[in-house]
Amino acid sequence: MTGEEEFAARTGPLRPELLAYCYRMLGSVHDAEDLLQETWLRAWRAWDRYDPGRASVRTWLYRIATNACLTALRQQSRRPLPSGLGTGPDTDPDAPLRAGDGVPWLEPYPGDGPGAADDLRLALVAALQYLPPRQRAVLVLRDVLDWPAAEVARVLESTPASVNSALQRARSRLAEQRPDEHELREPDDPAQRALLDRYVAAFRAADLAALGELLARDVVMEMPPVRNWYVGRADYLGFLRRVFAMNGTDWRMLPVRANGQPAVAAYVREGDGYVLHTLQVFTVSGGLVRRNTVFRHPDVFASFGLAPALARV
Repeated sequence: MTGEEEFAARTGPLRPELLAYCYRMLGSVHDAEDLLQETWLRAWRAWDRYDPGRASVRTWLYRIATNACLTALRQQSRRPLPSGLGTGPDTDPDAPLRAGDGVPWLEPYPGDGPGAADDLRLALVAALQYLPPRQRAVLVLRDVLDWPAAEVARVLESTPASVNSALQRARSRLAEQRPDEHELREPDDPAQRALLDRYVAAFRAADLAALGELLARDVVMEMPPVRNWYVGRADYLGFLRRVFAMNGTDWRMLPVRANGQPAVAAYVREGDGYVLHTLQVFTVSGGLVRRNTVFRHPDVFASFGLAPALARV
């Protein structure tokens, strides 16, 4: 086996989990992919100096990836959702939409991520953006990936005591930012799918009353790259009424997964077919929709491999 073949065999299986790790750190799929490529380039260049007696390949790669992420985060601001910009929710569903083209928005992650235990929920990744970079790394490695403090210390070239101290500060700050939502757990997939099927059916029928029955009283809708966001069943339905008035009621909705959560790609009728309108990611708890994060950006569509249009059937 050549050195290149050995490198590929030892490191290749770790690429999916490292991509998810970089995404949690950066809040962007595209940035995570770039940093992963940089990590692999650095690792390949240092492969002849890798010492298995000092660290496993996994720990070694995470150290390289973490350093790359920390360097990148020194030069960029956090990636928020509209609800994280520090302004209150909008109260007029018919108000003009305010563009946020200059904001580096949080991006969704395609699919469920690697491994059943992985936690990629949008609420958590959004909350992580409030943490200083090193605290962010500590919290992801300790609480999400369940690494022991000693292993995290090797990644960060620190001490277990320092790691545990940073973890406590990170947990405290995270609770301040998202005291309830980051603790939410999704129900099982059949329950999610049944609820989403009912939502899609009501949406395609433009049945606001039926949609209202599926929404929590304090449901949240946000729509990056638009700054407007809404809280409460009445404003949520008021905005959907506006959507139907502007775009019509002939839609196709394709089920997908994002951040391990149920999602749909929404296509609206245009001419003889349907054009891609939005990617909608749902937070579900207690048999109700608690949040709908609606993305409308070409980069997001591309990362999910969504067709720009569908033929009419």
